[in-house]
Amino acid sequence: MTGSTLDDLPVVRDAFRRTVRLVSSARLRDPVLAALVAEEELSALAEIEGATSARLRAEAYGAEDVASDELVHGVPYAAFINASFAYWKPRQPNRFNASRGAWYAALSVETCMREVAYHMAEFLADSGTWQGVVDYAEMFASMAGEFFDLREKPKHAALDPDPAIGYPVGNAVADVARAHGLNGVIYPSVRHDGGTCIAAIRPNAVQSVAPGGLYRFTWSGTPQPAITSLAG
Repeated sequence: MTGSTLDDLPVVRDAFRRTVRLVSSARLRDPVLAALVAEEELSALAEIEGATSARLRAEAYGAEDVASDELVHGVPYAAFINASFAYWKPRQPNRFNASRGAWYAALSVETCMREVAYHMAEFLADSGTWQGVVDYAEMFASMAGEFFDLREKPKHAALDPDPAIGYPVGNAVADVARAHGLNGVIYPSVRHDGGTCIAAIRPNAVQSVAPGGLYRFTWSGTPQPAITSLAG
């Protein structure tokens, strides 16, 4: 791994054989309406879903700052990669994406669990109660290329625990990374001491995606969920 600087941030060329991302298992299921229609009607259902799916629209026409030819095609789990870039909330940006999505991953599932639990607990708090059950599936992927590297800069403003402070700076960092052709940002987890996260900001940076285990997060009145591994 070699280093240089770009706009005062370290740039490294690095490779990660296996990263992990947790995806809500609801995304792994067949469409809800599928059970309500006959087999011969499934093609019509697919057409209806295509008209309303942000991911399918992005693959066909692009979306905001994501061009259709930037998305990936013909590789296993391409839909999961493309969905992570096609879906985002402009009014609720994450740390390293505002005008487009990103593939957030970590080097360990424990780090993913801490990050997911924090953000889901925030959502539940906004709803007025810490009560809920959500199943998450592991999605493994390899990554390589050039990245901004904040691992030695834990006090960087982009890593501030307060989203109101950290997110605007982080999004500016991601914009600079894209402008310079980088694949993303490597950074110390804000929610898991000692953990390492990666925000891939280009779809083709996410390679060799494969599914892993399944976990159930159960909130029963507190911000911290009980997490159990689900067999098979």
